[in-house]
Amino acid sequence: MDVNDYTKKNVVLVVDDTPDNLSLMSGLLKDDYKVKIANSGERALKIAASDSPPDLIMLDIMMPEMDGYEVIKRLKAGQKTADIPVIFLTAKADTEDERYGLELGAVDYITKPVSPPIVMARVKTHLALKQARDFLKDRNEYLEAEVRRRTEEIVAIQDVTILALGSLAETRDNETGNHIRRTQMYLWTLANHLKEHPRFRMFLSDKNIQSLYKSAPLHDIGKVGVPDSVLMKPGKLTDEEFAVMKEHALLGKRAIEEAELRLGMKVDFLNFAKEIACYHHEKWDGTGYPEGLAADDIPVTARLMALADVYDALISGRVYKPPFDHKKARDIIVEGKSKHFDPDVVEAFLAVEEEFLAIAMKHT
Repeated sequence: MDVNDYTKKNVVLVVDDTPDNLSLMSGLLKDDYKVKIANSGERALKIAASDSPPDLIMLDIMMPEMDGYEVIKRLKAGQKTADIPVIFLTAKADTEDERYGLELGAVDYITKPVSPPIVMARVKTHLALKQARDFLKDRNEYLEAEVRRRTEEIVAIQDVTILALGSLAETRDNETGNHIRRTQMYLWTLANHLKEHPRFRMFLSDKNIQSLYKSAPLHDIGKVGVPDSVLMKPGKLTDEEFAVMKEHALLGKRAIEEAELRLGMKVDFLNFAKEIACYHHEKWDGTGYPEGLAADDIPVTARLMALADVYDALISGRVYKPPFDHKKARDIIVEGKSKHFDPDVVEAFLAVEEEFLAIAMKHT
């Protein structure tokens, strides 16, 4: 609300079909307020819905064509006019009439013949109340906007931190540039394709997919704890070295658990991040690591990442192997159906393989 709104004259609209009554009320109010008049309900509605609406309406009930009751109903139904306070000014003095008028949304009910001091006092009171409501409304809207801004800022900082941590792990194993971005997009694509699948629909809500997407960059965070001699070895690992490499799954989970402990609260995407970091090397047939989980005992998050991670490893070059083309990678994944991968996740991959290829080409 502009500061000038508190110093300029308030606008009062007087609605009555009798010229003498309009003249009387206009004369009574004009020294303190800017007065507008309307001699019909239809005219009053047009003024109220205009670009310069009144701050308060004094409304007669008994008018031809459209009475005051109908006018207030339409005012309260309109988005632009619903908050304008209405005072009924009428000769209908019955208690039931007053009750009905207040139920329709009037803020006050003054019977004719009017007492000028009472009219002025009530107009002043209801304009002050409206001004207070408008101030609180503007203040609340400002606070809500500020909360949204700060929440977005916190989420952005959170996302950047996650990506930075994930990138830290990637820089120590940098033969697969953009691996984090690609696997994140593969995961998003698979999850959105499977969210209506009977086996996955209970888990893959839009909220969980968003958390899954956010947690994906942390899937190899445990590699930070693997010695350089193993992680950066220019060639195939020995059995002993591979045993050391496999420890990164548990290292990643423990690192995230430590972060969660320091945070002092549970966060959905950190729970997903722990699952992905720890179990994305498990295999459908139970021959994976670190715990040898099988089939549905493997978290859905890890099953999706398993395929995304393997596909990206296949199309990426290593010292000990050249990058495979999409067709070769596809054939290997199909061969791993019901062995390495959840069969339904493989079917989802086949349904969206063109999107996988597009992601790989875009983030090469």
